[in-house]
Amino acid sequence: MDKLYYVTTPIYYVNDLPHIGTAYTTVAADALARYHRLKGEGVYFLTGTDEHGQHVARAAERNGVSPKEWADRMVTHFTEVWRRLNISNDFFIRTTDPRHMEVARNFIQLLYDKGDIYLDTYEGWYCVPDESFWLPSQLVEGKCPQCGREVEMVQEENYFFRLSAYADRLLEHISSHPEFVQPDIRRNEVISFIRQGLADQSISRKTISWGIPLPFDESQVMYVWFDALLNYVSAIDYSLDEARFRGIWPADVHFIGKEILRFHAIVWPAMLMAADLPLPRQVFAHGWLTVEGEKMSKSKGNVISPHDLVDEYGVDAYRYYFLREFSFGYDGNFSRENMTGRYNADLANSLGNMVSRVLAMVERYRGGEVPGPGVEEAVDTALRESADLAVAEVDRCMERFAFNEALQAIWNFLASINRYVDETAAWDLAKDPDRSDRLDTVLYNQVEAVRLTALLVLPFMPATGEGIWERLGYRRSIHEHHLPAAAAWELFPPGQKVSKGAPLFPRKDAAR
Repeated sequence: MDKLYYVTTPIYYVNDLPHIGTAYTTVAADALARYHRLKGEGVYFLTGTDEHGQHVARAAERNGVSPKEWADRMVTHFTEVWRRLNISNDFFIRTTDPRHMEVARNFIQLLYDKGDIYLDTYEGWYCVPDESFWLPSQLVEGKCPQCGREVEMVQEENYFFRLSAYADRLLEHISSHPEFVQPDIRRNEVISFIRQGLADQSISRKTISWGIPLPFDESQVMYVWFDALLNYVSAIDYSLDEARFRGIWPADVHFIGKEILRFHAIVWPAMLMAADLPLPRQVFAHGWLTVEGEKMSKSKGNVISPHDLVDEYGVDAYRYYFLREFSFGYDGNFSRENMTGRYNADLANSLGNMVSRVLAMVERYRGGEVPGPGVEEAVDTALRESADLAVAEVDRCMERFAFNEALQAIWNFLASINRYVDETAAWDLAKDPDRSDRLDTVLYNQVEAVRLTALLVLPFMPATGEGIWERLGYRRSIHEHHLPAAAAWELFPPGQKVSKGAPLFPRKDAAR
């Protein structure tokens, strides 16, 4: 049995509601998972929530509930947003799941038994919201360098992980596997950080109780980031079901935000090395999203919920915009004006209007029944070659997680279809009975191009791909068809009836 393609998002902290930044990672991971399924591959797609730590405990206390009750309440917001955004995760892990806690305890006991965990006293600056310790030299004007908030001086006896012992192995792995941390700018950051010297990491807390107790010292709980990183192996039954674990691990890619790069590209691989486990094949850190040029913050009132945009634009338009507008590895700026422009130009016009025109002509000239193709002319050959190019280019882009470039390749194909419709002018052919055979060929090729469009947009806009497929009259699900075989030309069955249906993307008024 082949190993499943394993893609993960970070698990999201339940201290706040999901917003367009958290959804950005998840939509990208979903598009990747769906693309590999479209290629006929087995996929395991994981997301979930990070529910332990002092920040959660304090939020629960402020709201007069237990930490578990607070986590239960917050989790529903994430699962509802993912349901609404049509996220196809295979599992949603919670770090309060009993199986996760069992795996975490097994893992930390292994490292303790090997001598990679030891007891010592920690004193340093601690940021509660980020659950991070910082050296005095790392503070920015006395505040957390990551979030800019106040830090607290903490002194307590903790258990430490010998991270420093793995510096050379980490550098060697990154050198011999340059794809391990991407994009390149992030890999360079990781190398620089390691070369500055790695300090051993505190991996437990004694002064809080909301966490997973250490198996070798029940008076302490795992530090939240140590517990959280283990979700990637606990979700696939590490130490509980060896066959299942080996059929999925290692992860093919961890998608993360760049703010947690240090944990995923340094600490996590060192933990895996200590446990003699294979490393993930890639850690890919994307950039941050700003809103109208400003960082999202509650104080500015510019934190945007995915629900608001889905209400306004629809699910697939939401997914399309965030995957098309930004280069995934770098920062991006959300603009409602840009989103409306993308919607009208790309979705209402290039895609929606094209599908409507093609299917309306089949209804008008052939009663909705698609004719068979005839002799191919140069313009037909050009359309077919454009389709082949799009399929190949999308695959190359998805290998690099260049979602925006993959969509650009699809939209280049749509431009070719629209040119073909204009150049072949079925409306003129329909006026000449002697050119009936040529009209059949033109109509067939247009419909065949729409069929390929449905397949290509499916990972990015699943409801749209399915909607086009239904308009094409298929009874079998689009999900039963896989690339590259389904991308061959002239697979549409002549005689099948199509219907124009309602507009896929009705035009929007200018941004408010």
